[in-house]
Amino acid sequence: MECVEQVKNIETRDDFVVFMRNLLRDWRQHPEQWENASLEAYLEAIAAWVQDMDGYYCNRGEPFPKHLTWKNVGEILLAARIYE
Repeated sequence: MECVEQVKNIETRDDFVVFMRNLLRDWRQHPEQWENASLEAYLEAIAAWVQDMDGYYCNRGEPFPKHLTWKNVGEILLAARIYE
């Protein structure tokens, strides 16, 4: 998935905008790959993932971010497409 690779390189607001457009394109073209394809399910998954995101960074051996970056927001939105 292009978005999985792209999220790793988000550094600026412009990068984030391009990522968001690609994420939307992915949802339109591959809805079967999205566990949370409805807005309600997606927003619930965002909340759940943010609540549990400490584990994501811990499992990757990365410190929990003190201040969110555009990349972190992209990671949240990407994770919510499949987070249960």
